[in-house]
Amino acid sequence: MARRLPSQPPVLPGFSNIRILGSGGFADVFLYEQNMPRRQVAVKVMLSEVVNDQVRQMFQAEANLMAQLSAHPSILTVYQASVSSDGRPYLVMELCSSSLSERYRRERIPVPEVLRIAVKIGSAIETAHRAGVLHRDIKPSNILLTAYGHPVLSDFGIASTLSEADTQESVGLSIPWSAPEVLMDETPGSIESEVWSLAATVYSLLAGRSPFEVPGESNKSADLISRINRAKVQPIGRSDVPPTLERVLQRAMSRKPEARPLSALELVREFQSVETELGVPQTPIEVAMDDWALATVSDLEDRTRVRAVSGAAVPTKKRRRRRVQADSYSTVGTVLRQSAAGPQSSGTSPIAQSRKMRTLSLALVVGAVLVVGLGAIATIVLIKANTDAIPTVTDISATTSSDAVTFTWSDPGLTTGDAYQITTGAGGSSIQQAAAYRVDAKVGDRVCVTVTVNREGKTGDASGEKCVDFGG
Repeated sequence: MARRLPSQPPVLPGFSNIRILGSGGFADVFLYEQNMPRRQVAVKVMLSEVVNDQVRQMFQAEANLMAQLSAHPSILTVYQASVSSDGRPYLVMELCSSSLSERYRRERIPVPEVLRIAVKIGSAIETAHRAGVLHRDIKPSNILLTAYGHPVLSDFGIASTLSEADTQESVGLSIPWSAPEVLMDETPGSIESEVWSLAATVYSLLAGRSPFEVPGESNKSADLISRINRAKVQPIGRSDVPPTLERVLQRAMSRKPEARPLSALELVREFQSVETELGVPQTPIEVAMDDWALATVSDLEDRTRVRAVSGAAVPTKKRRRRRVQADSYSTVGTVLRQSAAGPQSSGTSPIAQSRKMRTLSLALVVGAVLVVGLGAIATIVLIKANTDAIPTVTDISATTSSDAVTFTWSDPGLTTGDAYQITTGAGGSSIQQAAAYRVDAKVGDRVCVTVTVNREGKTGDASGEKCVDFGG
């Protein structure tokens, strides 16, 4: 099929056209120079022949989504969006390179570099999910590189919100990186399918081909769909890829969505675990920690109003606490003033007043000591309560069945986002939320596990190794 010629670049006020960068099914991308501030930018222009109400809505949605998310360091930055004088919508974006999508096909990218890309792009996907957005087209060609070599996720053109995902029809598919349930029209997209696509993309960067592409055989769309639906992932075929990473990717591309990691973040933490296994520094996870960072403008306005109403009660409570404290101090002051003022009735002798003063002074000293002591205790309690020390698993137990050993343990105090990192005596590794781990075994095996809590890519103290001599 002959490729179409690029469309005519539009005349954009404040921009000078330089050349074409690329073409797609719905748009062309041109290199422009922005006059003020002076810089080179990529401008994505919709094709006039495809512009209709639906495409305009898609374009507006993409512009809004990119603007909402592009503050993330691993999501392509959008500078502005508008409509040209000839009626074509356009996006002005950060100029990036698409060299990665060509590089992985012609050379072996080092495993640590692929893991670094995987953690950063996975962080971007997790951030989009937390904002309620599915990308729906995760693949190597949608990972661009900035001038400083930082990977960024691009092309939210067929993205959808999580709330609308069950009702939307698929606009387009990139078959080699689409989850089986999406190809079978079981869902237009979900968090689980995005986890599958992220794993398939990482696999491709390592293998130099998509996961179900078989060299030397037919790789037509029907062939790929059939293989993807069978979910038999071929080995990557690289001696420098650790078996742990292969298992992580195979699990993330399971046919059953429930067998995959629960979120992009969980998969990212498994990638970090492999980094640790390889002895390279863990790539930091980039996920916004505050709700306002993921909110749209209208959301922020709504939340501001809600917070203003609910927050009105907070100062009242604080004033009440301050008033109680002031009353307490006033009581002490009143007693002191009364004591200093001398006898309050003519029937009280100076000796009695002196005894009262000594008793009162002693009581005040004891009270002050108690206040200081209680304050110190409260401080210690608060310090302990607020410590960010990573908890340690201490009570691993094991039960055996006919072909496996199941290890279980009590929750040592995990917080949201924490996970267990399990290491077996045979060198296997897994990151999960469940407080149980099953290891297949046969008679005569000695099965051992160590459990560590992983918090934001950092691990705490390991549990003692628990071992079982399997007797069947």
